[in-house]
Amino acid sequence: MQSTSPLCSSTSFFHSFPNISILNRCSQLFRRRLPLTCKGSASLILQLPLYHLHSFAHSQPSRRRVASSEILETVEAPSGFVEIGYISNVHGTEGEVRVKPITDFPELRFSTPGTRWLKQQVSGREEIREVDLEDGREHPGRKSWILKFIGIDTADQAKLLIGSTLLVKEEDRPELEEGEFYSRDLVGMSVILKETSQSLGTVVNVFDSGGADLLHVMLNSSEDILDTSGNPTSIETRVSGRLIWIPFVEAIVPIVDLQRREMKITPPKGLLELNFQSDERSKKERRQLEWKERKKFQKCLVAAKKKLSEMEQEHVFDGFKFGEKDQGKLLADQIVGINSKLLQKALQDIEIPTRRLTVNELFDASKLVKVQNTLGISDRCVISGANEEELGTHANLQKNGLDLISSGKIAIVLVVNDEGWYSNLGLVCDIADHPASSSLPDLLSDDRRFAKIEDRPYVPLILVCSASTIHSIEKLFVDNDYFAFDSEKIWFLKEERLPVVSNVVDEQSKFKILMKSPWEILQSPVGSGGVINLLSSPNILERLTELGMEYVEICSSNHRNAGMNSLLLGYTHSCSANVGIQLHKGNGDFEKSFDLIFSMNFIRKLMKQIDKPQFYAIPKSNAHVEKVEKEWVELSPSSPNSYQLYSSIFSWLDECSFDEIFTMENS
Repeated sequence: MQSTSPLCSSTSFFHSFPNISILNRCSQLFRRRLPLTCKGSASLILQLPLYHLHSFAHSQPSRRRVASSEILETVEAPSGFVEIGYISNVHGTEGEVRVKPITDFPELRFSTPGTRWLKQQVSGREEIREVDLEDGREHPGRKSWILKFIGIDTADQAKLLIGSTLLVKEEDRPELEEGEFYSRDLVGMSVILKETSQSLGTVVNVFDSGGADLLHVMLNSSEDILDTSGNPTSIETRVSGRLIWIPFVEAIVPIVDLQRREMKITPPKGLLELNFQSDERSKKERRQLEWKERKKFQKCLVAAKKKLSEMEQEHVFDGFKFGEKDQGKLLADQIVGINSKLLQKALQDIEIPTRRLTVNELFDASKLVKVQNTLGISDRCVISGANEEELGTHANLQKNGLDLISSGKIAIVLVVNDEGWYSNLGLVCDIADHPASSSLPDLLSDDRRFAKIEDRPYVPLILVCSASTIHSIEKLFVDNDYFAFDSEKIWFLKEERLPVVSNVVDEQSKFKILMKSPWEILQSPVGSGGVINLLSSPNILERLTELGMEYVEICSSNHRNAGMNSLLLGYTHSCSANVGIQLHKGNGDFEKSFDLIFSMNFIRKLMKQIDKPQFYAIPKSNAHVEKVEKEWVELSPSSPNSYQLYSSIFSWLDECSFDEIFTMENS
């Protein structure tokens, strides 16, 4: 069963805030202070009072200013330093680097020569070293700066700096004008009612809402605040951790004492009550939603258990009789998450195996049927930034593909391979497969290897990730302004997974699902074939149709030309093909490194046959547990004891005739 992340366009945290832009100065604070797992609940808190809080703020003649981005980055910077930007790429051949700024003072930080510091990961350890800035200039088209450091004179030397964070000393932060404050200085301050000297709470966050900054204040648990009827709130309501919003304008916050670490407020009548009214409504709505969700989940659980029972897999339910409540919930979640249709189809395929062409056989057969279905090209041609001289006679195909991209006719599905891709925050990939780069951010920032920056707003992007990396990849995109893609056109999907089954078949058990623990099903990724099932989600397929998509490119992150293969697109379109496939001579592992373009018409055809992917069994040795005479026993086999149920994206090509498949082979 597919799982869509909280950052999918229909539920994006940022889109719940119509008046808070991710492009404003406080965006870094906005992202770092609210973890991905809390986005939905935070939006409920903000939605109701935000308009009225703006009314309070905009009605005041005098506003305070908050200089936020640079200093807030020190929550991740080493002690005594401030993060001001990170090196995203190399610029030219003279040792210059491209820097993405995270500071309110880019001119001061990047155009003034002098000492700076670099934070790097070296052999798994964080190191900080001193560098001398020689020169810097703005690169407006990329929202970045081009810097030159003394002693860095070649592109190879500059490449070693990619991914590094640029720092300055904390004491070097610029002096602010009267009425301006650094956000970090405000966070942690006590908030006091000026008229009564009553301690209200503590500032835990500051948000730039576009017109005025908002203080997020956590109330003290022992304070009486009037409710909407003018009476003190009840003891039940006065709980520790209640959060309210205070506009940071001078009329409401007249006194800010940095020395005493306190601010005094004079909230207008109704402001605090508005916060509580909104919060009470939100609690009621949350209770109703939770009740509906529990009821819906129980219904799904009953249906899922029935399906597993029909497949003679009742042993999976044994864990419900043991353990704590949380363990039972874990097992229930996993049972509901099983795609029973896919599992049933996979078990049928391995029980009655059918003859399947290998990928190489498929392409050989295609060439025998129609030799002209294959276009031979050189490696230089497939790079998105290849010039007309490099393209030669293929220049028209490239132009055709670029026209389709810029007119918003193709979506990208990037399958982020797990193997070797996640290391610290760099998401490091296999350098052997990606000789020009060693990180996902570098791949997404390189115009010659991925979609051009100016085309990205028109391109829907769907990332298929493992459960262990999806949140890190989400954060990577948020922290980098979505790499210039339109955030409303991005989906993060968890890869399709199926249970691992025993390869021991007897009269009592047929391909028995193995248990990692009494409350956890042993599972493995379905493989590239599961991507088509993920695309069957109505909110994705319908959205792509609404956007006028004509093609979908599905590529592996391991593929050397991953992302927006304009030449392949132009070739596929010119041939009116349903499928275009990029091949590299000498690459025998098409399962890990693939790049295919499907027409939307063919995708819609596959959606009607979503239960027809072909599976095969991969023998594996897997430790697991079994219940033997009311006791759980751990088993560690010395030989393959199980099957991983695997499906290849190439198996879907069986639904397409050879004369509708065109390949582009380069060497």
